[in-house]
Amino acid sequence: MFGLGWPEILLILGVVIIIFGPKRIPELGGALGKTLRGFKEELQTQDVDSSEVVDVDLEESDSAARKK
Repeated sequence: MFGLGWPEILLILGVVIIIFGPKRIPELGGALGKTLRGFKEELQTQDVDSSEVVDVDLEESDSAARKK
């Protein structure tokens, strides 16, 4: 995991607990989860939107080709 071992991860967690305190960490985790969830939904929506654009473009090019 990014070249980090268990001692480094525990040290980082210890520093986070010291800085934010044990009561604030669940709030930060919830905010991070909501942010990641929103980001994932936007990526999925963007994929759907881009496939719809391709489908529309293909339909327009097919109808234009038939007219010629």
